[in-house]
Amino acid sequence: MTLDAVDRRIVELLTADGRMSINEVASQIHVSRATAYSRVERLQESGVITGFAATVDPAKLGYAVAALILVNVDQSKWRDIRDAVADLPGLEYLAFTSGGFDLVLLVRLPDIGDLRDVVLGRLHDIPGIRTTQTIFVLDEVRVAHLAPAVVPPPG
Repeated sequence: MTLDAVDRRIVELLTADGRMSINEVASQIHVSRATAYSRVERLQESGVITGFAATVDPAKLGYAVAALILVNVDQSKWRDIRDAVADLPGLEYLAFTSGGFDLVLLVRLPDIGDLRDVVLGRLHDIPGIRTTQTIFVLDEVRVAHLAPAVVPPPG
């Protein structure tokens, strides 16, 4: 699907505020409500917009400990490892990477004991996990949204 400037602006607006009404989207991008509605519907049907979510403060939900876990794996087992790691308690993000580590995980858990159980128990019990390095998140800045209208389209 090719996105034009209107599509990119819709994505930018809804990424910043998923609760924005269609009327407000239309007003912000200077198109009719019907045009905005059909564009949003097309972006959803094509999989560009995959859903809407609330942004929450994990600490206020009881997840006081955040850690990045860098993992090296037996690369021939990466699919099985991915599926097993995806079931870890507190897992927020998982990425296979290039460079010094094969995986980067972001986990959020209630306390250090839970982190210990995840890293030393659950994670190291997965066949094919070779090594891990845990880095505590001391502070973080969450970027509200990717600004797709600012990023040039591929190609």
